Amino acid sequence: QVQLVESGGGLVQPGGSLRLSCAASGFTSDYYAIGWFRQAPGKEREPLSCISSTDGNTYYDSQKGRFTISRDKAKNTVYLQMNNLKPEDTAIYRCAARPTPIYYSANYREYNYWGQGTQVTVSS
Repeated sequence: QVQLVESGGGLVQPGGSLRLSCAASGFTSDYYAIGWFRQAPGKEREPLSCISSTDGNTYYDSQKGRFTISRDKAKNTVYLQMNNLKPEDTAIYRCAARPTPIYYSANYREYNYWGQGTQVTVSS
């Protein structure tokens, strides 16, 4: 059973930083892709960053360096470091997985395994 568990969300002031974690388990293959997405009420689901588990390469980055994705292969954990947070970043952040992907994609419809999400609130 594939499971993804997010953690690290919370309340942070504008300009602050937060590090989210996505712990993955239950994969039968060492090769998979992990993507971070977010969704706020009234907004479309937005891809943030995607990474390959094998080489750790980032193949999608929507925040132009403000957010950084990384992985610890030994821990089966993917991180999202978020800096210079803004109130507009307030949303539920979820990680998603694509085992043995045929091609790289940031389309949420290509991801079939999802975590429950962690709330990020940016407010003074």
